[in-house]
Amino acid sequence: MELKELKVFIVGNKHPGWGGKYFVFVKLTTNNGFVGYGEVYSASISPERMTYVIEDIFERHMKGENPENIELMFRRVYSSGFTQRPDPTIIGAFSGLEIACWDILGKSCDKPIYSLLGGAMQKRIRSYTYLYPLPHHDHRKFWSSPDMAVESAREMLKLGFTAIKFDPAGPYTIRGGHQPSMFDINLSIEFCKALRQTVGNKADLLFGTHGQFTTSGAIRLGKALEKFNLLWFEEPIPPDNIDEFKKVATQVNIPIATGERHTTKSEFAALLKLGNVSILQPALGRAGGILEAKKISAIAEVFNAQIAPHLYAGPIEWAANIQLATNIPNILMAETILTGGEFHLKLINNSIKWENGFILSPTRPGLGIEFNEDLASENKYSGDKLHLEMQEDACNYHRKSD
Repeated sequence: MELKELKVFIVGNKHPGWGGKYFVFVKLTTNNGFVGYGEVYSASISPERMTYVIEDIFERHMKGENPENIELMFRRVYSSGFTQRPDPTIIGAFSGLEIACWDILGKSCDKPIYSLLGGAMQKRIRSYTYLYPLPHHDHRKFWSSPDMAVESAREMLKLGFTAIKFDPAGPYTIRGGHQPSMFDINLSIEFCKALRQTVGNKADLLFGTHGQFTTSGAIRLGKALEKFNLLWFEEPIPPDNIDEFKKVATQVNIPIATGERHTTKSEFAALLKLGNVSILQPALGRAGGILEAKKISAIAEVFNAQIAPHLYAGPIEWAANIQLATNIPNILMAETILTGGEFHLKLINNSIKWENGFILSPTRPGLGIEFNEDLASENKYSGDKLHLEMQEDACNYHRKSD
């Protein structure tokens, strides 16, 4: 069996757009007719240019190779151009292709991917979601409104969620870390207080940030939130200085979670060894794929740390996350976009099942999904924005609301 053909789908996300502006899906076909799908979560260049990167990696390092030889192909890509170091764009491109290889292998053996990784540790996976606006909410005001967050939280509890995430402490700028404004600190306290009163002991609260604070700023904010018994304090500082995570972890009595912007086992091992991180959040479409994430999970076991796969992408990365989560012993939970996302689920013909706060582990071969190529082709992304973008302006310390 050899890898023969590649097709890339750049799919524009539907309103309201949770999961990013577009998804990058790949389709691999072998010489004997097996088909596998994957997803690339690495979007620092335009999707058109990213397509060229994906095609080059396939042609240069994977075409004509047996899809079983994932280790060999990873080392080719990781070492290409005399690099041998993590690169989110190159490894991101490979990650999607690697996921597609696993989909092929599972289908060729008529087994789910997790069966080839050591089998199932669990039959269902605890899931969590961000708090998103309800249909009657003003989307612009929602992110700074504790009252709207409470309404959304109540609906999530009704659905069965036992963990919810929110991130009121913006902004996210290209400037690196900043000191949080007193407005942001007070708003964060208001969110945590209102949500804790609402959910009580029925759900964990997950405080999201996106690497926007200095080390001392993260400590200031974190210590102000300790009394609300949060399950995690997510990516409180920029991802490029792993040593600084340890300073936050040792001074804030909330478990530190991070990993959505990190890639390969080398960076994740450093987070554990140097950063005192308790919860790793690999995005499988960026971190290196399924096998690399399995290795990351094994390293985390040694440090008594847990895995909570990140998801702000499409349903194929979600499917890959689920295969990993079914297999590993140190899974904490897996991110879900609401209960799967309306457009997300249409793209896979509703082939992932979510029930009362849990994702049901699939039993079908490969990724266990049915990818709707027609729907993907009908919704080609035509914009000029990146999947996610950061603002250039610095934090506005006079702001009353954003």
